[in-house]
Amino acid sequence: MYALKEKVTDRLSRFFADSPNSSSSSPLARPCSKGEKSLSSYFSYIIPSAGFGSRSNEHQHGLKPIQAYPAQHRNVNFKALDESLDDYVKYSPTYDKKVTPINQEDYEEPTSGRSTSGSEGFEDATDHHSPQKPLPYLMDESAFISTDLYELLLSSLPNIVKGCQWVLLYSTLKHGISLRTLIRKSADLSGPCLLIAGDRQGAVFGGLLECPLKPTTQRKYLGTNQTFVFTTIYGEPRLFRPTGANRYYYLCLNDLLAFGGGGNFALCLDGDLLSGTSGPCETFGSLCLAHNQEFDLKNVELWGFTHTSHYLT
Repeated sequence: MYALKEKVTDRLSRFFADSPNSSSSSPLARPCSKGEKSLSSYFSYIIPSAGFGSRSNEHQHGLKPIQAYPAQHRNVNFKALDESLDDYVKYSPTYDKKVTPINQEDYEEPTSGRSTSGSEGFEDATDHHSPQKPLPYLMDESAFISTDLYELLLSSLPNIVKGCQWVLLYSTLKHGISLRTLIRKSADLSGPCLLIAGDRQGAVFGGLLECPLKPTTQRKYLGTNQTFVFTTIYGEPRLFRPTGANRYYYLCLNDLLAFGGGGNFALCLDGDLLSGTSGPCETFGSLCLAHNQEFDLKNVELWGFTHTSHYLT
């Protein structure tokens, strides 16, 4: 570029030197007047794209100086912008803080304050049983009467006592273990009554009697064809009514209380109400009502029926 400039300048100098307006005494170009163009102007005209020196002032006025970054940002590594989100977290102010993950097994409810892990929560759930359906006619608590048994017995009672209140006349838990006490307490009410007992294996059984109980000196059977026996050893409560084979409904002595006859008693309780027997019976067409034909009694209850909520004892 500089060699080209020298050649062009040399030729222009010779041109002006040979020009008629040029001075013969000086080979160099004379100073330009106002109307004449300078050598640089001719040079710029010949080679407009080859600018030598600085740009024009009008372009310089349009340019703005580039402001330098503050000192605190000069050493910033902009490659961090291309890093992944996981790397970005490392630069977070909270990255150095230790965060303990929540273990689901150790989580505690804010209200209860107890752990719900493992089998502990399951044991708590099984310990709290849902409340039993209320039995509307029972005036006292029973050790044996469940909702299913209550509904079966309620539908099987004679019409004369349906809709009556159930009154607990006798219970071994309250009155002691004695058949004589049971017979004496049965005199508090007249009419049908329910004997309910159970063995130590969980069976519940009994039958319908007539109050008050009257012991006989001889083996004389009492009762009507409304007498029945029942048991729960078959899963659901089951009731047996007389078959008509005989009239051995129930037998009451001072040292024995039994249902049925003809081969075996359907149910027989001894005088101290501690043990009993049961077997296949022709009177009710029933099999053994307990888990075993000979069993130990867990409890014995006698229920009567009244139309009023209060009765005289």
